[in-house]
Amino acid sequence: MTEQTYALSARAAEFYESTFVPALFAGWARRLVDAAAPVPGSSILDVGCGTGIVARTAADRAGPGGVVGLDRGEAMLAVARRVRPDLRWLTGDAGVLPFGDASFDVVASQAALMFFADRVAALREMGRVAGPRGRVVVQVPGRLAASPGYVALTEVVARHAGTAALDLIGGYFGAGEPALFAAAGLRVERHERWRDATRMDDLDTFLTAELLPIADGVDRATHDRIVAGCRTAMAPFVDPAGAVAAPIEVDLFVASL
Repeated sequence: MTEQTYALSARAAEFYESTFVPALFAGWARRLVDAAAPVPGSSILDVGCGTGIVARTAADRAGPGGVVGLDRGEAMLAVARRVRPDLRWLTGDAGVLPFGDASFDVVASQAALMFFADRVAALREMGRVAGPRGRVVVQVPGRLAASPGYVALTEVVARHAGTAALDLIGGYFGAGEPALFAAAGLRVERHERWRDATRMDDLDTFLTAELLPIADGVDRATHDRIVAGCRTAMAPFVDPAGAVAAPIEVDLFVASL
């Protein structure tokens, strides 16, 4: 993640890697890399790489030599470097990528576009460094209304923590509009809308993960009210053993200049 609105501490970044990645983003990464279809030796840039699951998945397919992950979050990058020290990890801004034109065969970004201050500028930069022969592959949460597990969560957050907290969580959704790609000079070759679910062993772990963006912005009493409200609102997504499966829509775009 790349914006200061989601700047995680070192402890939170480790939690993100150990919990969120296997619960959701590892599966997304496999789907993104399948769509990107890198071949051995491909050069690949992961923009807003977070702890690096897309870069790692791509490196397993294409080999590590040409894979680069870039993010503004030093805590996330520290985890990425620990997990895969053989890959190249850089601190940088998605809006001003520190690479020449047509530097990569594939430029990928997963669950990060919604955090970029200027989404069109970021997409334009991805297209520039991919060049006319490269591919830009972006995957983001889809429509909130089509993600019922998160509708329940955001309604509780809005009720107890207000619009600012809601914007941090609800703002994840609907960032991947085809018009953004057109404005950036990119042609969308494929837009796939699919359904996944965030799966965790229990509701407490799910809420700890999903409330990370607002954890430092609400007091303990408010946090406790949100948790209590979610126990009721999210009951339809909790199985008899206590495991959570919160449905979420996903948008996948493959584009080029």
